[in-house]
Amino acid sequence: MTAQYVLAIDQGTTSSRAIVFTHAGTIFSSAQIEHDQIFPRAGWVEHNPDQIWTNVREVVGIALTRGNLTHDDIAAIGITNQRETAVVWDRTTGKPVYNAIVWQDTRTQSIVDELGGSEGAEKYKSRVGLPLATYFSGPKVKWILDNVDGAREKAERGDLMFGNTDSWVLWNMTGGVDGGVHITDVTNASRTMLMNIDTLTWNEDIAAEMTIPMSMLPEIRSSSEVYGVGRERGMVPGVPIAGILGDQQAATFGQACFEKGTAKNTYGTGNFMLLNTGTEPVASKNGLLTTVCYKIGDAPQVYALEGSIAVTGSLIQWLRDNLGMFEDARDVEYYARKVETNGGAYFVPAFSGLFAPYWRPDARGALVGLTRFVNKNHIARAALEATAFQTREVLDAMNADSGVDLTELKVDGGMVANELLMQFQADILDVDVVRPQVAETTALGAAYAAGIAVGFWNGEQDVIDNWAEDKRWTPSMENSERERQYRLWKKAVSKTFDWVDSDVV
Repeated sequence: MTAQYVLAIDQGTTSSRAIVFTHAGTIFSSAQIEHDQIFPRAGWVEHNPDQIWTNVREVVGIALTRGNLTHDDIAAIGITNQRETAVVWDRTTGKPVYNAIVWQDTRTQSIVDELGGSEGAEKYKSRVGLPLATYFSGPKVKWILDNVDGAREKAERGDLMFGNTDSWVLWNMTGGVDGGVHITDVTNASRTMLMNIDTLTWNEDIAAEMTIPMSMLPEIRSSSEVYGVGRERGMVPGVPIAGILGDQQAATFGQACFEKGTAKNTYGTGNFMLLNTGTEPVASKNGLLTTVCYKIGDAPQVYALEGSIAVTGSLIQWLRDNLGMFEDARDVEYYARKVETNGGAYFVPAFSGLFAPYWRPDARGALVGLTRFVNKNHIARAALEATAFQTREVLDAMNADSGVDLTELKVDGGMVANELLMQFQADILDVDVVRPQVAETTALGAAYAAGIAVGFWNGEQDVIDNWAEDKRWTPSMENSERERQYRLWKKAVSKTFDWVDSDVV
């Protein structure tokens, strides 16, 4: 029987998911399991790679079972993943030498400062498209080699491997210590601060400055080709694993943003807006990242400008878990709807510093404008509005860099189910906000990349044909009110600067 489905593995920041997609790009079955968020110190964020791998195997098995499927029904497997989260493991034992250091982690600030020296954050940007920041994988690998007993000696002997979680999952899926393939794709490699943005090759000079042996690095491949086949341990023996895209690039692909000038915004743990800039990299002058958007097989790579926001959905989780304001993250809309405005309160969630467009590691979170009038409903609304305000800042930067004002914004991710947020987003941007029928565009993009590689789909046109609009929000706010609120937001942001100094973590 001909395989009728494609399976996507979405290894995200808070959970791992497996989703089975039909040829029409609809969800047939799925499973999801959260993993532990580990906070050893202020500013440190870790995950257990073994737990992630266990959860990946489990969600694949559950998704197949729920669909009454076996591996024989699957034409190909795509992987998408939290980018910049670094895993270092022993190639002989298959065991991580340390927990995965998550993209939100800020422990590498001293390494970043030392690497930058007198040149600062711009030191490598012309070569890799990225500013020197704790966000990216390279400094995390250096931290592990510098701080884990015996790690540097093992690395210099060639015994250690590094990868973002895509490489970790792929290596295990294809056999692990028994012949697992050590590969990453161009989109993930472009987030390490170690890959030349123009040639898509590792930069040996930068790796040397970060004291990372080249033997640790995975082979860089396109986003859509057969990398290997699943083994028994991965629950899908013999099925080609044929697509890898970092999560935000995968969402861009799943949103069919193939034309130069098209953009999407994903609302997840953080927010990530990507604008397709075509086959030539565009250097940002306004705090955005130059990144690889995707590369299909032997076709030329496509680039994007990206605005990365560290904390959006995770702010709602923080209200739930740290403050106990509600039991379910979805309840934030219920409380926010109890009030007409934020009551003058503005919440800037600079928990990991500020990413785009500021790149201020010295910033920390602030809730400002408080009076005795403000209650928890206003705070819930201010938390939602923070997501929209941060997106406005990124969109302004994107318009300035591209020279073309976006006329609508495609959106996806978990928070797009929040109708209050989506309307406020349209209001504060003054452009239409459009949600697709299949909101799980991250997993869908990885599925498309894998399916195209094996001929399940014929190419980008099939993705375009499958995309369909679900709902559109149109701005309804007066321009004077829009600009008043945005002015106050910008004032609130300024209050978060310069918090971290020599004796504050």
